[in-house]
Amino acid sequence: YSSPYWLTYKQAAELGGNVIKGQKGTEIIFYKMWEKKNEKGEDEKIPMLRSFVVFNLDQIENIEKPVITVSEERIKNDEFEILPHVDNAILATGAVINHLGVRAFYTPSQDAITMPTQDRFTSSSDYYATLLHELTHWTAHKSRLDRKLTGSFGTRDYAFEELVAELGAAFCCADLGVFGEIQHDSYIASWLKALNNDKKYIFQAASLASKAHQFLLKK
Repeated sequence: YSSPYWLTYKQAAELGGNVIKGQKGTEIIFYKMWEKKNEKGEDEKIPMLRSFVVFNLDQIENIEKPVITVSEERIKNDEFEILPHVDNAILATGAVINHLGVRAFYTPSQDAITMPTQDRFTSSSDYYATLLHELTHWTAHKSRLDRKLTGSFGTRDYAFEELVAELGAAFCCADLGVFGEIQHDSYIASWLKALNNDKKYIFQAASLASKAHQFLLKK
């Protein structure tokens, strides 16, 4: 997460905030030695343990958040080129998109996309390309195009789905006019290498990516 601050559910509520839907807490253990007098009047130390479930500030909305100074260079808000037609196309999908943390990913169990905030990207085209990549993963849900999402990192199934997602993002970017320094070609090449450069995969992936592209932009 980008924030060093953590709150319990109750603390967030007391500040007028709420945990973003679908976010899971982190269990922490509070430990200290509790000093007390025993029946003989002697000092006695008793270890005390309590567990709490806390949420990072990135996982909480509707409260004022302190500004965190980081060393990395970020894009300034006034330099982010908003593309209304792309935003409208993304909004029309109805996908749940949460902006928090520093990684972009789709979580099938929650059917939700997690994206870093826009200021963490080097350009708006990079942001939109990344989101369209995750939206292509989102189309794989069994209620949509029902693609296989069970492969773990390093497996062929995982590499194949990544190939589908990046091709889908490339098709969507071309259709929506999202241009810039987007590394579709090198990213696609890396996943093809993971598939031993077997050319049949590019045709299969392109077919599935085309269906995802059509599904995402049909509205």
